[in-house]
Amino acid sequence: MKYNKINDNDIKYIKSIVDSNRVFVGDEISSDYGRDELGTVQQMPDVLVQVTSTEEVSNIMKYANERLIPVVPRGSATGLVGACVPIYGGIMIDTTKMNKILELDRENLTLTVEPGVLLMDIYSYVQPEGFFYAPDPGEKTATIGGNIATNAGGMRAVKYGVTRDWVRALEVVLPTGEIVQFGRKVVKDSTGYALKHLIIGSEGTLGIITKAILKLDPLPKESISLLVPFKTLEEGIEAVPVLVRSQVAPTAIEFFERDTIKFAEEFLGKRFPESKSDAYLLLTFDGNNKEAIEHNYREAAEICLNELGALDVLIVDTDERKDSVWSARGAFLEAIKASTTFMDECDVVVPRSEVANFIKYTYQLSEEMGVRIPSFGHAGDGNLHIYICQDDLPKDIFEEKLDALFDKMYRHAAEVGGLVSGEHGIGYAKKGYMKEVLGEKSVELMRGIKQVFDPNNILNPGKVVE
Repeated sequence: MKYNKINDNDIKYIKSIVDSNRVFVGDEISSDYGRDELGTVQQMPDVLVQVTSTEEVSNIMKYANERLIPVVPRGSATGLVGACVPIYGGIMIDTTKMNKILELDRENLTLTVEPGVLLMDIYSYVQPEGFFYAPDPGEKTATIGGNIATNAGGMRAVKYGVTRDWVRALEVVLPTGEIVQFGRKVVKDSTGYALKHLIIGSEGTLGIITKAILKLDPLPKESISLLVPFKTLEEGIEAVPVLVRSQVAPTAIEFFERDTIKFAEEFLGKRFPESKSDAYLLLTFDGNNKEAIEHNYREAAEICLNELGALDVLIVDTDERKDSVWSARGAFLEAIKASTTFMDECDVVVPRSEVANFIKYTYQLSEEMGVRIPSFGHAGDGNLHIYICQDDLPKDIFEEKLDALFDKMYRHAAEVGGLVSGEHGIGYAKKGYMKEVLGEKSVELMRGIKQVFDPNNILNPGKVVE
């Protein structure tokens, strides 16, 4: 597709429909807008527009579609696959100023928000009101629009599902500028094709989310966690499917290694409650019935100690221990990043029964390739975060090893029934891997959907299926 370059008339028009103090051109644009957290994919937009309304988004899209100018929507840019990087320049629509919470509907248990509302602001708004929004991706400064666009997951997915499961309806601006609503404030919906679900996880390639109606639940009254150390990696990971089958109903099952804890201790400057074992599981339980939760976590503790060879079971019940454990868990990514000169991440998802074998496979690769590969992940749902660290390797050698390692890991994931992304999406960085795993026909169907929504291919081009 040959796109038109932004000219003075385009800028003049944009400033006629958006306050000029929210339109930035060329060198006025901060370099932060040319990348996301992946960092290796970089390209600046020609024009940055900070929108404040659906109508502004609609007018920009209508004009860009007529002029064949590429447009990329952006939230907080906390993604890790280059999904919001403007590969072809053009217009970037920054949605972070559309940050209003519009309605809390207590009768229908919904929250209506604009796309720039931060995940942490949703929590702080609904929880004092006695409500619960379950998805909990690790980056709490992400926007809800970005979470929906990537179908973000998080630790509680094993019990509550992912972002897709908590979206009732969406207001969306199509690439043509038309404003549509997909879904309603209803619990059940068998009315035609599931267009709402096409938008969720489409990474800004099919439409721009300008409003979301989220599902809420009553806030669980009780919550408690168990920290369970194991002597070996194998014992720790192989415990996961047993716990899932045991009907103790954990909210989350997190896995991490001793080295990851050490990185977090150094990064935070505080001690972890126990850091001598090779592997750990962090189990969380929540609900409204204290007796039921106690029954479940005590049964889980007995299974870990009596059947699975756990070295101990630590109840995370004091303020000091909660702070120590959860601050460390929240810092794992940044701590690993701080331990090396550069790193890249493999966000892979495999059947839960294959988690142990896949982690073992990464250890084999680490030895074979001479590269440090720490990991942690959501063991309860099979989503693993595996980090390939450059350390003191020369850049060219590391890049060769990085490409080879990604090829091996994604191919192995496919062989055991897994996929190339559990929660970060495809964006720009994983297009080739997705095609290899899903096959040409699946990608061809996706391209057909893209063509229907975006016939001129102006919205976030170069991502996911291109």
